[in-house]
Amino acid sequence: MINLRFNAKDDGVAESITALTLQIDSFVVSLMPDMNIRCEQPSDYSAIAQVNIQAFQQENEARLIDKIRNSERYIPELSLVAEVDEVVVGYILFSYIDLVGNQHFQVLGLAPLAVLPKFQRQGIGSALVEAGLAKAEEMGCAIAIVLGYPEFYGRFGFEPSIHYGIESPFPVPKNAFMVKPLKDYHRKYRGKVVYPLAFRGV
Repeated sequence: MINLRFNAKDDGVAESITALTLQIDSFVVSLMPDMNIRCEQPSDYSAIAQVNIQAFQQENEARLIDKIRNSERYIPELSLVAEVDEVVVGYILFSYIDLVGNQHFQVLGLAPLAVLPKFQRQGIGSALVEAGLAKAEEMGCAIAIVLGYPEFYGRFGFEPSIHYGIESPFPVPKNAFMVKPLKDYHRKYRGKVVYPLAFRGV
């Protein structure tokens, strides 16, 4: 587990979202054999909750997933599980967040990313990120945004958001708030990110 601490004044939202993106496999050199990544099904909900509870040692992220799942921000194709021997061991969610500038856009926010502790450092987190980004490309999404560890997310093409004229909604290190431009990216995607209310209290 990687721990980052940011000072934020926006009701703890920065710390919450940071935590959501950091239960990852860190610097991975090997991939888990016989792993399958697929979209979640209703029958997975309980297992997904347990993955997040065990990874984060709290229930906040599991509650967040439920809130997003029951909102217009939910994207079924981008709610993915990783399973080994038909057991869910990892989870990633991309959902809609807002980008507000001269125009108002819905873009992708990556959170949470979680892997069961005993399956971490085996490539599962990396595989989930890659699968999610590939699906987002297929769907014609423009950008994905994450708050997390630059040396991990940089491996997938995430760059500091300031390079794209995109502002974090709270004070964090500039290289930790990142953007991944996808195939439908255009320079018009500029402004300040606004997270849905579901993220508060995580």
